[in-house]
Amino acid sequence: MEESDGTVHTVLARFKSEKGEILPETFNLPGGTTAKQLEGICNSLLQQEEPVPISFFINDVEVVGSLQENLKGNDCEQVIDIVYQPQAVFKVRAVTRCTGSIEGHKEAVISVAFSPNGESLASGSGDTTVRFWDIHTQTPLYTCEGHKHWVLCISWSPCGSKLASACKNGVIMLWDPETGKQIGKMMKGHKQWVTALSWEPYHRNPDCRYLVSASKDSDLRIWDTKLGQTTRVLAGHTRSVTCVRWGGRGLIYSGSQDRSIRVWRAEDGVLCRVLDGHAHWVNTLALNVDYALRTGHFEIVKSPNSPEDLQERALKRYQALGDEKLVSGSDDFTLYLWNPEKDKKPIARMTGHRQLVNDVKFSPDGRLIASASFDKSIKLWEAVTGKFIKNLHGHIQAVFSIAWSADSRLLVSGSSDSTLKVWDVKAQSLAQDLPGHADQVYAVDWSPDAMRVASGGKDKVLRLWQN
Repeated sequence: MEESDGTVHTVLARFKSEKGEILPETFNLPGGTTAKQLEGICNSLLQQEEPVPISFFINDVEVVGSLQENLKGNDCEQVIDIVYQPQAVFKVRAVTRCTGSIEGHKEAVISVAFSPNGESLASGSGDTTVRFWDIHTQTPLYTCEGHKHWVLCISWSPCGSKLASACKNGVIMLWDPETGKQIGKMMKGHKQWVTALSWEPYHRNPDCRYLVSASKDSDLRIWDTKLGQTTRVLAGHTRSVTCVRWGGRGLIYSGSQDRSIRVWRAEDGVLCRVLDGHAHWVNTLALNVDYALRTGHFEIVKSPNSPEDLQERALKRYQALGDEKLVSGSDDFTLYLWNPEKDKKPIARMTGHRQLVNDVKFSPDGRLIASASFDKSIKLWEAVTGKFIKNLHGHIQAVFSIAWSADSRLLVSGSSDSTLKVWDVKAQSLAQDLPGHADQVYAVDWSPDAMRVASGGKDKVLRLWQN
């Protein structure tokens, strides 16, 4: 009921999940019911053994105070749907300071990546080397030599026991992080440089044997890393392939300068569909399951008594995110959201950036999308609908790279302005400004164990940041 002064005394309400599942009971709630009280009711209805933090939304607006504050001007005679979103049990603290400034590379650091468990760190550089770093002593660990040209991309296997690197000569190599030694032989086949790498997911093959590479020569290659041989060439793009993702149901997604995104079946190389829409080069792709595929069976909140084997655990984490969604970013200043397993038509065309979109990432929980652009901004979007949420302004030059914290509450960005910035996504504001690099920051990564951020760039220095 709502009085003439706008005061809401009682609300007839029901709880609904993000996927539209309605909990059976309808409640007559006081208008003064707080988000904390809603959390208690919802946990009870969900029969949670251990209560979890939950966020609540009415008409896409989060309940942060009382129901009354969200319902002014609404028709309170009807049943109100309160959408609930369980949040990560743990909470990541923002990194606030540089704890290590590690020299070693002789040219720009092009890529940095933590292992799936967050315990190891690797980087690739224009000096032709891959390096592993000791994150605890914050010193160089191993220098891996073998490439003859810039190392353009690196990728950890989902099991965490090997790292793939690829260079401007089109050569792919594997490295053992425990010893820094090369594994197997050089993998050669691409006629031009390799632009991106992606491993077959752990839940599909715990041996982590197969790897797909994308190249400027317009082909993709699937490699048997044990034999060091190409098992399949995926040909069809007419220009450089810029990005690739190996999805959790056996599909491979590739984006190209030919403006198309292609969906391939990994087992036989069949082209399933072509996703058209972008008016210029496709620069970047991301899946809503990327984080689950990256971390596989590794978990921040340990469950030592769990009888599940590792492959089953990785599969359950993947399946918990539902349908595989894809987002693409382009030189045409737009993003597209796709349901690529089922449809050639996009779910949404996302506009607003004023220059090319350079990086895009789904949050680990799959609910949000962050995009980074040369227009100096980062934008937040709803992952289900592609609806625009907020601009994050603060960088004064192009934003090159972004990475989410494991709990999906924080985002870190690296920019041409030589700074990193940490953003509080819930407050939609700048949480921490991190100067320190002497030149452009090309790459950032937030460790899956949530402990630290790594960054690298034109100043040849790798920096570690902690709270």
